[in-house]
Amino acid sequence: MPEEIKAHITGIVFQVAAKPGDRLQAGDPVIVLESMKMEIPVEMPRAGAVKEIRVREGQTVQEGDTVAVLE
Repeated sequence: MPEEIKAHITGIVFQVAAKPGDRLQAGDPVIVLESMKMEIPVEMPRAGAVKEIRVREGQTVQEGDTVAVLE
């Protein structure tokens, strides 16, 4: 069942660290957000495959926005 990964803070997408099809472990970074000059990773909540990335580098996201979907 697909699961959405949401941004836990408002910030700018500094780096997209995964792409669709990547298999990652729990805790691996999917994207990295920049907020108040700090880099904050948004991590995999569980092991699985990335189905979709919904953001691009340089994009501003709000807390609660979906940034990726897991298979």
